[in-house]
Amino acid sequence: MASVDELIDAIILKNPGVSRETILKRLEEEREKSGGLISDEVLLRVIAAEFGVKTSNVVSVPSLVIGSLVPGLNDVSVTGRVIATYPSWASGKDLRSKFASVLVADRSGSMRVVLWNDKAELVNSGKIRPGQALEFYHGYTKEGRGGRVELHIGEKGGVKILDEKAAENYPTILELSTRIGAITSALKNRRINLTGKVRQILHESTFQRKDSTAGKVLRFILADETGEIPVVAWNKKADEVQKILGEGVMLQVVNAKVKAALNGKMEVHADRETYVDVLTLLSKIAFWKIAELKEGMGNVNVQGTVTTKPIKRKVKTSKGETVELTVFEIEDETGRIWVSAWRKNAEKTLNLKPGEKIAIKNAYVKRGFGGQLEISTRNMTTLEIL
Repeated sequence: MASVDELIDAIILKNPGVSRETILKRLEEEREKSGGLISDEVLLRVIAAEFGVKTSNVVSVPSLVIGSLVPGLNDVSVTGRVIATYPSWASGKDLRSKFASVLVADRSGSMRVVLWNDKAELVNSGKIRPGQALEFYHGYTKEGRGGRVELHIGEKGGVKILDEKAAENYPTILELSTRIGAITSALKNRRINLTGKVRQILHESTFQRKDSTAGKVLRFILADETGEIPVVAWNKKADEVQKILGEGVMLQVVNAKVKAALNGKMEVHADRETYVDVLTLLSKIAFWKIAELKEGMGNVNVQGTVTTKPIKRKVKTSKGETVELTVFEIEDETGRIWVSAWRKNAEKTLNLKPGEKIAIKNAYVKRGFGGQLEISTRNMTTLEIL
């Protein structure tokens, strides 16, 4: 691989009007974008391509986090969890080429991975499916829809399914979902992920497009513990959703777009770039570290050691109902946090002793007394003494 100086010299040789200072300034800009996760040699190869300089050596990049990727890289390896799959399409004049795509996420972000020809069959056959953690290797990056970077896996590339232990390092769709109560006009035209229960199926209707062809739209209400929102599925996506739709069904809606309805309130639109399926929880549950918890997080799983004796109280809710509450603190190797266990969970935790370990599943994080973060249980929360 050429050195930094050799790459700079090659750019100046082909572009005599470009100074060394200009190139170094561009390098610094790209370095900031990548967060320092990509080497200067790789970044300079991208810059060299902008200046019309072809580099003969293949760029070899180790497995990178998704948020660090930029267009124009070769021999890229990426690992992450699949959160959506899209079947193959025929491409090219002779329609001999075909591709399928998946959405993959790690804790730095998500991206579209395009699988070409024989690799596309991995999606069509169901060998690649949502929830799996995968490694994609020997790929290349390019600019895709909306200017977002994509990873392409062609003839030289490959895919490896990771084991359950490795999968624990990547977020689940529950962790990547936006709480419905947090969807405001600030998210308008943004793509988000949702998980929730179908509360009501509204109606299905058809309409005529400008080219006189018929279109279809299907509307339903999706709800979680923070609120509810209309979901609008269009055309082929409406047909797909209709097959799995039913009141009370838990759904995952991935890569949907937030729009403003005629009444000014927000709604979510599912188009051909959206993935909708019945929500199936992973058999291996991912647990958050206490230091990673943030206000507003839902469907949180946490393990920790009890540090204080639980205190039991009776609390009157805003509806005038008197319920039982138990408050205690837990810790892990990253920090401490208070837990508020309500109703049935209050009884379960009353006799906990300092030093006992507990697993809390499907809770949420909020600001409690004194503005401190706390884990709060709800009806679907389960607690297990380890």
